[in-house]
Amino acid sequence: MSSANLDLVQSIHAAWERGDFSSAEWAHPDIEYENVGGPSPGSWTGRAGMAEGMRDFLSAWKDFRVNVDQYRELDGERVLALTSYSARGKKSGLELGQMWTKAALLFHVRGGKVTRIVSYWDRENALADLGLAQEASTRLS
Repeated sequence: MSSANLDLVQSIHAAWERGDFSSAEWAHPDIEYENVGGPSPGSWTGRAGMAEGMRDFLSAWKDFRVNVDQYRELDGERVLALTSYSARGKKSGLELGQMWTKAALLFHVRGGKVTRIVSYWDRENALADLGLAQEASTRLS
């Protein structure tokens, strides 16, 4: 059975799978956005901050897409999306999948808006932080 939070996260990813990162209507005005690892680690606050962080990262890639392997509702406010990325480096021409294949996005949702996103470039780090590492080796890898 699908919850409103899961539906919201799935709708965000529907656009991101098409490479459309233009909308932030789903984001709380004071959203916290954090990249853990990867080429652009850091944290930003607010919609403008999130846009800046995403724009900085996306500027290095052509045809960046977020593909979801699995959604997991962790509790009433958190949805974990196990993801993989596809893109090509603008300068190097290197396929993103050759560098990172398994990632995760943790969405915190309250009142129908995303209040926080933590983008993990290493899925295993996300699972460990969430206490799901043991489960990862048997079900999520």
